[in-house]
Amino acid sequence: MRSAARCPGCSCCRQPGLASNSRSCAVRLLEHESKRLLATAGIAVPRGRVVSTAVEAREAARAVGPSVVVKAQVPFGGRLKAGLVAFASDEAEAGQRATELLGREVRGSVVGQVLVEERLKDATETFVAVTYDTAARQAVMLASASGGIDVEDRRVACRPFALSTPFPIHLGRELAWELGLKGEVLVQWAATAVAAARLFRERDALLVEINPLILTGESGWVAVDAHIELDDDALWRQEPALAEFDLTSRSERRVTEFEARAAEIDRSDHRGVAGRVVEFDGDLGLLIGGGGASLTIFDAILAAGGRPANYCEIGGNPTAGKVKELTKLILAQPHVRRLAVIMNVVSNTQADVIAQGAIDGVCEAGYRPSERLVAFRVPGSREAEARALLQRYGVRTFDRTTSLDEVAAYVVALSAEEDASGHPH
Repeated sequence: MRSAARCPGCSCCRQPGLASNSRSCAVRLLEHESKRLLATAGIAVPRGRVVSTAVEAREAARAVGPSVVVKAQVPFGGRLKAGLVAFASDEAEAGQRATELLGREVRGSVVGQVLVEERLKDATETFVAVTYDTAARQAVMLASASGGIDVEDRRVACRPFALSTPFPIHLGRELAWELGLKGEVLVQWAATAVAAARLFRERDALLVEINPLILTGESGWVAVDAHIELDDDALWRQEPALAEFDLTSRSERRVTEFEARAAEIDRSDHRGVAGRVVEFDGDLGLLIGGGGASLTIFDAILAAGGRPANYCEIGGNPTAGKVKELTKLILAQPHVRRLAVIMNVVSNTQADVIAQGAIDGVCEAGYRPSERLVAFRVPGSREAEARALLQRYGVRTFDRTTSLDEVAAYVVALSAEEDASGHPH
Protein backbone atom coordinates (compact mmCIF):
# COMPACT_ATOMS: atom_id res chain seq x y z
CA MET A 1 0.00 0.00 0.00
CA ARG A 2 1.54 3.30 -0.95
CA SER A 3 -0.39 6.15 0.61
CA ALA A 4 -3.91 5.07 1.50
CA ALA A 5 -4.63 5.04 5.22
CA ARG A 6 -7.18 2.96 7.05
CA CYS A 7 -10.46 4.79 7.45
CA PRO A 8 -10.86 5.58 11.17
CA GLY A 9 -14.62 5.44 11.20
CA CYS A 10 -15.82 2.92 8.62
CA SER A 11 -16.95 -0.32 10.24
CA CYS A 12 -16.57 -2.12 6.87
CA CYS A 13 -12.80 -1.82 7.23
CA ARG A 14 -12.97 -3.74 10.49
CA GLN A 15 -14.87 -6.68 9.04
CA PRO A 16 -13.17 -10.05 8.52
CA GLY A 17 -13.99 -9.72 4.83
CA LEU A 18 -16.44 -7.65 2.83
CA ALA A 19 -18.68 -10.57 2.15
CA SER A 20 -19.01 -11.10 5.87
CA ASN A 21 -21.10 -8.02 6.36
CA SER A 22 -24.76 -8.62 7.08
CA ARG A 23 -26.21 -10.20 3.95
CA SER A 24 -29.34 -11.87 5.29
CA CYS A 25 -31.25 -11.11 2.06
CA ALA A 26 -28.47 -11.28 -0.52
CA VAL A 27 -28.33 -13.04 -3.87
CA ARG A 28 -24.67 -13.63 -4.67
CA LEU A 29 -23.93 -13.71 -8.37
CA LEU A 30 -21.36 -15.97 -9.91
CA GLU A 31 -18.24 -14.32 -11.30
CA HIS A 32 -19.31 -14.45 -14.94
CA GLU A 33 -22.72 -13.03 -14.01
CA SER A 34 -21.08 -10.21 -12.06
CA LYS A 35 -18.87 -9.38 -15.03
CA ARG A 36 -21.84 -9.26 -17.34
CA LEU A 37 -23.32 -6.53 -15.16
CA LEU A 38 -19.98 -4.71 -14.96
CA ALA A 39 -19.77 -4.71 -18.75
CA THR A 40 -23.22 -3.11 -19.02
CA ALA A 41 -21.92 -0.35 -16.75
CA GLY A 42 -19.01 0.32 -19.10
CA ILE A 43 -16.35 -1.43 -17.01
CA ALA A 44 -13.86 -3.45 -19.03
CA VAL A 45 -13.59 -7.20 -18.31
CA PRO A 46 -11.27 -9.85 -19.80
CA ARG A 47 -12.32 -11.79 -22.89
CA GLY A 48 -13.73 -15.14 -21.84
CA ARG A 49 -16.36 -17.84 -22.15
CA VAL A 50 -18.39 -19.84 -19.67
CA VAL A 51 -18.23 -23.55 -20.45
CA SER A 52 -19.42 -26.80 -18.95
CA THR A 53 -17.22 -29.40 -20.68
CA ALA A 54 -13.53 -29.93 -21.38
CA VAL A 55 -14.15 -29.75 -25.13
CA GLU A 56 -15.78 -26.34 -24.75
CA ALA A 57 -12.88 -25.24 -22.53
CA ARG A 58 -10.39 -26.09 -25.27
CA GLU A 59 -12.46 -24.19 -27.81
CA ALA A 60 -12.66 -21.20 -25.48
CA ALA A 61 -8.89 -21.22 -24.93
CA ARG A 62 -8.36 -21.34 -28.69
CA ALA A 63 -10.56 -18.25 -29.05
CA VAL A 64 -9.24 -16.10 -26.19
CA GLY A 65 -5.81 -17.63 -25.38
CA PRO A 66 -3.43 -19.17 -25.75
CA SER A 67 -2.55 -18.35 -22.12
CA VAL A 68 -5.75 -18.54 -20.04
CA VAL A 69 -7.16 -18.77 -16.54
CA VAL A 70 -9.73 -21.48 -15.78
CA LYS A 71 -11.97 -20.56 -12.84
CA ALA A 72 -14.70 -22.60 -11.17
CA GLN A 73 -18.02 -20.76 -10.99
CA VAL A 74 -19.17 -21.16 -7.38
CA PRO A 75 -21.06 -18.73 -5.10
CA PHE A 76 -18.29 -18.02 -2.60
CA GLY A 77 -14.87 -16.45 -2.37
CA GLY A 78 -11.46 -17.84 -1.56
CA ARG A 79 -11.34 -19.86 -4.78
CA LEU A 80 -7.61 -19.49 -5.34
CA LYS A 81 -6.81 -20.85 -1.89
CA ALA A 82 -9.34 -23.65 -2.41
CA GLY A 83 -7.66 -24.75 -5.63
CA LEU A 84 -10.57 -23.66 -7.79
CA VAL A 85 -8.53 -21.37 -10.05
CA ALA A 86 -6.04 -22.90 -12.51
CA PHE A 87 -3.75 -21.54 -15.19
CA ALA A 88 -3.15 -23.01 -18.62
CA SER A 89 -0.62 -22.17 -21.32
CA ASP A 90 -2.51 -23.71 -24.24
CA GLU A 91 -5.88 -25.18 -25.22
CA ALA A 92 -4.94 -28.77 -24.32
CA GLU A 93 -3.96 -27.76 -20.81
CA ALA A 94 -7.13 -25.67 -20.51
CA GLY A 95 -9.22 -28.74 -21.26
CA GLN A 96 -7.30 -30.73 -18.68
CA ARG A 97 -7.78 -28.07 -16.00
CA ALA A 98 -11.50 -27.89 -16.78
CA THR A 99 -11.77 -31.66 -16.37
CA GLU A 100 -10.13 -31.41 -12.96
CA LEU A 101 -12.51 -28.66 -11.78
CA LEU A 102 -15.86 -29.70 -13.26
CA GLY A 103 -17.89 -31.94 -10.96
CA ARG A 104 -15.96 -31.06 -7.81
CA GLU A 105 -18.09 -30.45 -4.71
CA VAL A 106 -16.89 -27.67 -2.43
CA ARG A 107 -18.81 -26.20 0.53
CA GLY A 108 -22.04 -27.76 -0.68
CA SER A 109 -21.73 -26.44 -4.24
CA VAL A 110 -21.00 -28.60 -7.28
CA VAL A 111 -18.84 -27.00 -9.97
CA GLY A 112 -21.03 -27.15 -13.06
CA GLN A 113 -19.32 -24.43 -15.08
CA VAL A 114 -15.89 -22.87 -15.45
CA LEU A 115 -14.94 -19.49 -16.84
CA VAL A 116 -12.08 -19.61 -19.35
CA GLU A 117 -10.52 -16.16 -19.66
CA GLU A 118 -7.50 -14.57 -21.24
CA ARG A 119 -4.66 -14.17 -18.78
CA LEU A 120 -3.73 -10.51 -18.53
CA LYS A 121 -0.39 -9.07 -17.57
CA ASP A 122 -0.62 -6.08 -15.28
CA ALA A 123 1.73 -3.41 -14.02
CA THR A 124 -0.65 -1.92 -11.44
CA GLU A 125 -3.16 -3.88 -9.36
CA THR A 126 -5.83 -2.22 -7.20
CA PHE A 127 -9.04 -3.06 -5.35
CA VAL A 128 -12.34 -1.18 -5.29
CA ALA A 129 -15.67 -2.04 -3.70
CA VAL A 130 -18.99 -0.41 -2.96
CA THR A 131 -20.97 -1.72 -0.03
CA TYR A 132 -22.93 -0.62 3.05
CA ASP A 133 -21.45 0.46 6.33
CA THR A 134 -24.17 -1.13 8.46
CA ALA A 135 -23.06 0.70 11.61
CA ALA A 136 -23.23 4.15 9.98
CA ARG A 137 -26.21 3.15 7.80
CA GLN A 138 -24.76 4.57 4.61
CA ALA A 139 -23.06 3.47 1.44
CA VAL A 140 -19.28 3.53 1.29
CA MET A 141 -16.64 3.05 -1.38
CA LEU A 142 -13.48 1.20 -0.36
CA ALA A 143 -10.21 1.16 -2.26
CA SER A 144 -6.72 -0.26 -1.90
CA ALA A 145 -3.54 0.14 -3.91
CA SER A 146 -2.90 -3.59 -3.68
CA GLY A 147 -5.59 -6.04 -4.73
CA GLY A 148 -5.58 -9.82 -4.76
CA ILE A 149 -6.27 -12.35 -2.00
CA ASP A 150 -6.59 -11.39 1.67
CA VAL A 151 -7.25 -7.76 0.77
CA GLU A 152 -9.29 -7.42 3.98
CA ASP A 153 -6.03 -7.77 5.92
CA ARG A 154 -4.62 -4.67 4.26
CA ARG A 155 -5.26 -1.02 4.84
CA VAL A 156 -7.92 0.63 2.74
CA ALA A 157 -9.11 4.10 1.91
CA CYS A 158 -12.83 4.81 2.00
CA ARG A 159 -15.40 7.45 1.19
CA PRO A 160 -19.00 7.37 2.48
CA PHE A 161 -21.63 8.74 0.14
CA ALA A 162 -25.38 9.20 -0.19
CA LEU A 163 -27.34 6.92 -2.49
CA SER A 164 -29.89 9.63 -3.19
CA THR A 165 -27.52 11.22 -5.72
CA PRO A 166 -24.88 9.85 -8.11
CA PHE A 167 -21.45 9.14 -6.68
CA PRO A 168 -19.41 12.36 -7.05
CA ILE A 169 -16.51 12.12 -9.49
CA HIS A 170 -14.32 14.18 -7.17
CA LEU A 171 -14.58 11.48 -4.48
CA GLY A 172 -13.41 8.89 -6.99
CA ARG A 173 -10.46 11.07 -7.89
CA GLU A 174 -9.63 11.63 -4.23
CA LEU A 175 -9.50 7.88 -3.70
CA ALA A 176 -7.37 7.41 -6.82
CA TRP A 177 -4.96 10.07 -5.54
CA GLU A 178 -4.71 8.28 -2.18
CA LEU A 179 -3.79 5.11 -4.05
CA GLY A 180 -0.85 6.94 -5.58
CA LEU A 181 -2.32 7.30 -9.08
CA LYS A 182 -1.73 10.36 -11.23
CA GLY A 183 -2.64 11.91 -14.56
CA GLU A 184 -4.80 10.07 -17.08
CA VAL A 185 -4.46 6.82 -15.12
CA LEU A 186 -6.08 8.57 -12.12
CA VAL A 187 -8.91 9.93 -14.25
CA GLN A 188 -9.65 6.52 -15.77
CA TRP A 189 -9.60 4.75 -12.39
CA ALA A 190 -12.02 7.33 -10.97
CA ALA A 191 -14.37 6.81 -13.93
CA THR A 192 -14.37 3.07 -13.23
CA ALA A 193 -15.14 3.71 -9.56
CA VAL A 194 -18.03 6.00 -10.49
CA ALA A 195 -19.40 3.32 -12.83
CA ALA A 196 -19.21 0.73 -10.02
CA ALA A 197 -21.12 3.06 -7.69
CA ARG A 198 -23.75 3.70 -10.36
CA LEU A 199 -24.19 -0.05 -10.85
CA PHE A 200 -24.50 -0.51 -7.08
CA ARG A 201 -27.27 2.10 -6.95
CA GLU A 202 -29.18 1.14 -10.08
CA ARG A 203 -29.16 -2.62 -9.49
CA ASP A 204 -30.15 -2.51 -5.79
CA ALA A 205 -26.87 -4.16 -4.90
CA LEU A 206 -25.54 -4.91 -1.43
CA LEU A 207 -21.99 -5.30 -2.68
CA VAL A 208 -20.06 -4.54 -5.87
CA GLU A 209 -16.46 -5.64 -5.49
CA ILE A 210 -13.72 -5.62 -8.14
CA ASN A 211 -10.61 -7.41 -6.97
CA PRO A 212 -8.25 -7.01 -8.60
CA LEU A 213 -8.83 -4.04 -10.87
CA ILE A 214 -5.67 -3.96 -12.98
CA LEU A 215 -4.12 -1.51 -15.39
CA THR A 216 -3.24 -3.01 -18.77
CA GLY A 217 -1.45 -1.40 -21.65
CA GLU A 218 -4.23 -1.76 -24.21
CA SER A 219 -7.56 -1.82 -22.37
CA GLY A 220 -6.85 0.51 -19.46
CA TRP A 221 -8.41 -0.60 -16.17
CA VAL A 222 -9.85 -4.14 -16.36
CA ALA A 223 -11.91 -6.04 -13.75
CA VAL A 224 -10.05 -9.35 -13.48
CA ASP A 225 -12.38 -10.69 -10.79
CA ALA A 226 -15.73 -9.44 -9.53
CA HIS A 227 -18.21 -10.20 -6.79
CA ILE A 228 -21.71 -8.73 -6.76
CA GLU A 229 -24.51 -9.33 -4.27
CA LEU A 230 -28.06 -8.14 -4.96
CA ASP A 231 -30.81 -7.44 -2.46
CA ASP A 232 -33.37 -10.19 -3.02
CA ASP A 233 -36.12 -7.98 -1.61
CA ALA A 234 -35.59 -5.75 -4.65
CA LEU A 235 -35.27 -8.45 -7.30
CA TRP A 236 -38.74 -7.68 -8.61
CA ARG A 237 -37.40 -4.32 -9.80
CA GLN A 238 -34.48 -6.02 -11.53
CA GLU A 239 -36.45 -8.64 -13.48
CA PRO A 240 -35.72 -7.11 -16.91
CA ALA A 241 -31.96 -7.11 -16.25
CA LEU A 242 -32.02 -10.59 -14.77
CA ALA A 243 -33.89 -11.95 -17.77
CA GLU A 244 -31.67 -10.17 -20.28
CA PHE A 245 -28.44 -11.47 -18.79
CA ASP A 246 -29.75 -14.87 -17.69
CA LEU A 247 -28.50 -14.34 -14.16
CA THR A 248 -30.82 -17.00 -12.78
CA SER A 249 -28.85 -19.82 -14.46
CA ARG A 250 -26.52 -20.35 -11.51
CA SER A 251 -25.25 -23.54 -9.94
CA GLU A 252 -27.59 -24.51 -7.14
CA ARG A 253 -26.08 -24.57 -3.67
CA ARG A 254 -26.66 -27.95 -2.09
CA VAL A 255 -27.65 -28.36 1.52
CA THR A 256 -24.52 -29.25 3.47
CA GLU A 257 -24.25 -32.34 5.61
CA PHE A 258 -24.29 -30.10 8.69
CA GLU A 259 -27.52 -28.40 7.59
CA ALA A 260 -29.17 -31.71 6.71
CA ARG A 261 -28.29 -33.15 10.11
CA ALA A 262 -29.70 -30.06 11.85
CA ALA A 263 -32.98 -30.53 9.97
CA GLU A 264 -33.09 -34.17 11.10
CA ILE A 265 -32.62 -33.11 14.72
CA ASP A 266 -35.45 -30.62 14.39
CA ARG A 267 -37.80 -33.17 12.80
CA SER A 268 -37.00 -35.83 15.39
CA ASP A 269 -38.60 -33.81 18.21
CA HIS A 270 -41.70 -31.72 17.59
CA ARG A 271 -41.22 -29.70 20.78
CA GLY A 272 -39.68 -26.34 20.01
CA VAL A 273 -38.01 -25.44 16.76
CA ALA A 274 -34.55 -25.16 15.33
CA GLY A 275 -35.38 -22.66 12.63
CA ARG A 276 -33.30 -22.07 9.55
CA VAL A 277 -29.80 -23.49 10.06
CA VAL A 278 -27.01 -22.33 7.74
CA GLU A 279 -23.37 -23.37 7.80
CA PHE A 280 -20.54 -20.85 7.46
CA ASP A 281 -16.77 -21.20 7.66
CA GLY A 282 -16.10 -19.26 10.87
CA ASP A 283 -14.98 -20.55 14.27
CA LEU A 284 -17.79 -19.27 16.54
CA GLY A 285 -20.78 -21.56 16.98
CA LEU A 286 -24.11 -19.87 17.69
CA LEU A 287 -27.44 -20.84 19.26
CA ILE A 288 -29.52 -17.66 18.96
CA GLY A 289 -33.12 -16.46 18.93
CA GLY A 290 -35.89 -14.93 20.98
CA GLY A 291 -38.70 -12.88 19.49
CA GLY A 292 -37.10 -12.59 16.07
CA ALA A 293 -33.82 -11.32 17.49
CA SER A 294 -31.63 -13.93 15.81
CA LEU A 295 -30.77 -11.73 12.80
CA THR A 296 -30.00 -8.82 15.13
CA ILE A 297 -27.66 -11.04 17.16
CA PHE A 298 -26.00 -12.43 14.05
CA ASP A 299 -25.44 -8.92 12.70
CA ALA A 300 -24.01 -7.83 16.06
CA ILE A 301 -21.46 -10.65 15.94
CA LEU A 302 -20.43 -9.61 12.43
CA ALA A 303 -20.27 -5.92 13.34
CA ALA A 304 -17.95 -6.76 16.24
CA GLY A 305 -15.62 -8.59 13.86
CA GLY A 306 -16.67 -12.15 14.71
CA ARG A 307 -16.66 -15.11 12.32
CA PRO A 308 -19.81 -17.21 12.82
CA ALA A 309 -19.61 -20.91 12.06
CA ASN A 310 -23.36 -21.18 11.69
CA TYR A 311 -26.74 -19.50 11.91
CA CYS A 312 -29.07 -21.53 14.14
CA GLU A 313 -32.27 -20.00 15.50
CA ILE A 314 -33.98 -21.81 18.36
CA GLY A 315 -37.29 -21.07 20.08
CA GLY A 316 -40.73 -22.36 20.95
CA ASN A 317 -39.51 -24.01 24.19
CA PRO A 318 -37.28 -26.76 22.75
CA THR A 319 -36.39 -29.69 24.95
CA ALA A 320 -33.00 -30.07 26.58
CA GLY A 321 -32.44 -33.08 24.34
CA LYS A 322 -32.95 -31.07 21.16
CA VAL A 323 -30.63 -28.30 22.38
CA LYS A 324 -28.06 -30.93 23.39
CA GLU A 325 -28.03 -32.52 19.94
CA LEU A 326 -27.73 -29.15 18.20
CA THR A 327 -24.87 -28.20 20.52
CA LYS A 328 -23.04 -31.45 19.78
CA LEU A 329 -23.58 -30.98 16.07
CA ILE A 330 -22.11 -27.47 16.11
CA LEU A 331 -19.10 -28.46 18.22
CA ALA A 332 -18.44 -31.46 15.98
CA GLN A 333 -17.45 -29.11 13.17
CA PRO A 334 -13.63 -29.18 13.03
CA HIS A 335 -13.27 -25.41 12.65
CA VAL A 336 -15.54 -24.51 15.62
CA ARG A 337 -13.57 -23.46 18.68
CA ARG A 338 -16.27 -22.02 20.94
CA LEU A 339 -20.05 -21.64 21.35
CA ALA A 340 -22.24 -18.72 22.41
CA VAL A 341 -25.91 -18.99 23.40
CA ILE A 342 -27.56 -15.59 23.00
CA MET A 343 -31.29 -14.84 22.98
CA ASN A 344 -33.67 -11.98 23.51
CA VAL A 345 -36.07 -12.02 26.49
CA VAL A 346 -37.99 -15.32 26.45
CA SER A 347 -41.38 -16.20 27.89
CA ASN A 348 -42.57 -19.64 26.76
CA THR A 349 -39.00 -20.87 26.27
CA GLN A 350 -37.42 -21.87 29.60
CA ALA A 351 -33.91 -20.58 30.09
CA ASP A 352 -32.83 -23.40 32.41
CA VAL A 353 -33.87 -26.02 29.82
CA ILE A 354 -31.73 -24.28 27.21
CA ALA A 355 -28.86 -24.13 29.70
CA GLN A 356 -29.15 -27.82 30.59
CA GLY A 357 -29.19 -28.82 26.93
CA ALA A 358 -26.13 -26.70 26.13
CA ILE A 359 -24.20 -28.05 29.14
CA ASP A 360 -25.08 -31.65 28.25
CA GLY A 361 -24.10 -31.11 24.63
CA VAL A 362 -20.72 -29.61 25.49
CA CYS A 363 -19.96 -32.41 27.96
CA GLU A 364 -20.99 -35.19 25.58
CA ALA A 365 -18.84 -33.58 22.89
CA GLY A 366 -15.91 -34.12 25.22
CA TYR A 367 -15.26 -30.55 26.35
CA ARG A 368 -15.45 -28.54 29.54
CA PRO A 369 -18.35 -26.07 29.49
CA SER A 370 -16.14 -23.34 30.98
CA GLU A 371 -13.80 -23.63 27.98
CA ARG A 372 -16.21 -24.03 25.08
CA LEU A 373 -19.38 -22.22 26.21
CA VAL A 374 -18.08 -18.66 26.25
CA ALA A 375 -21.34 -16.79 26.97
CA PHE A 376 -24.96 -17.47 27.87
CA ARG A 377 -27.60 -14.75 27.66
CA VAL A 378 -31.19 -16.02 27.84
CA PRO A 379 -33.15 -13.62 30.08
CA GLY A 380 -36.75 -14.36 31.01
CA SER A 381 -38.55 -17.50 32.15
CA ARG A 382 -36.53 -19.46 34.77
CA GLU A 383 -33.54 -17.20 34.26
CA ALA A 384 -32.35 -17.52 37.88
CA GLU A 385 -32.35 -21.32 37.69
CA ALA A 386 -30.35 -21.19 34.46
CA ARG A 387 -27.80 -18.84 36.00
CA ALA A 388 -27.32 -21.07 39.05
CA LEU A 389 -26.77 -24.13 36.83
CA LEU A 390 -24.27 -22.40 34.55
CA GLN A 391 -22.31 -20.89 37.41
CA ARG A 392 -21.64 -24.38 38.75
CA TYR A 393 -19.86 -25.10 35.49
CA GLY A 394 -18.00 -21.80 35.37
CA VAL A 395 -19.92 -20.39 32.39
CA ARG A 396 -20.21 -16.60 32.07
CA THR A 397 -23.86 -15.49 32.10
CA PHE A 398 -25.52 -12.21 31.17
CA ASP A 399 -28.94 -10.80 32.02
CA ARG A 400 -31.14 -8.28 30.21
CA THR A 401 -29.14 -5.33 31.55
CA THR A 402 -26.42 -6.30 29.07
CA SER A 403 -27.49 -5.54 25.52
CA LEU A 404 -27.21 -7.97 22.64
CA ASP A 405 -24.52 -5.78 21.08
CA GLU A 406 -22.51 -5.76 24.29
CA VAL A 407 -22.64 -9.55 24.63
CA ALA A 408 -21.62 -9.95 20.99
CA ALA A 409 -18.67 -7.60 21.51
CA TYR A 410 -17.64 -9.53 24.64
CA VAL A 411 -17.75 -12.88 22.84
CA VAL A 412 -15.68 -11.64 19.90
CA ALA A 413 -13.14 -9.90 22.14
CA LEU A 414 -12.76 -12.99 24.34
CA SER A 415 -12.30 -15.18 21.28
CA ALA A 416 -9.57 -12.87 20.01
CA GLU A 417 -7.81 -12.95 23.38
CA GLU A 418 -7.94 -16.74 23.50
CA ASP A 419 -6.60 -17.01 19.96
CA ALA A 420 -3.75 -14.65 20.80
CA SER A 421 -2.82 -16.46 24.02
CA GLY A 422 -3.19 -19.93 22.55
CA HIS A 423 -5.44 -21.23 25.33
CA PRO A 424 -8.97 -20.59 26.67
CA HIS A 425 -9.48 -18.43 29.73
